[in-house]
Amino acid sequence: MSKLTLSVDPKVVSRAKRYAKRQGVSVSAMVETYLAAVADVPNRRTQDLPPILRSVRGILKKADVKEYKKYLTSKYK
Repeated sequence: MSKLTLSVDPKVVSRAKRYAKRQGVSVSAMVETYLAAVADVPNRRTQDLPPILRSVRGILKKADVKEYKKYLTSKYK
């Protein structure tokens, strides 16, 4: 299993942890489920997606992966 570092507002993290506890799952499991759903999007029509997925679809098309890797490398040295 791979690790993933995310930057998330502390209030969101707190709410996510409470929600996960009530649901009997981990926050990691929730994120993994969400990412699996997003990664499967090309096989689905946009109008068939849940609203949350429609809102974030394509958001990272212009992301510079090399710049982000350099940032993470310097941050976690």
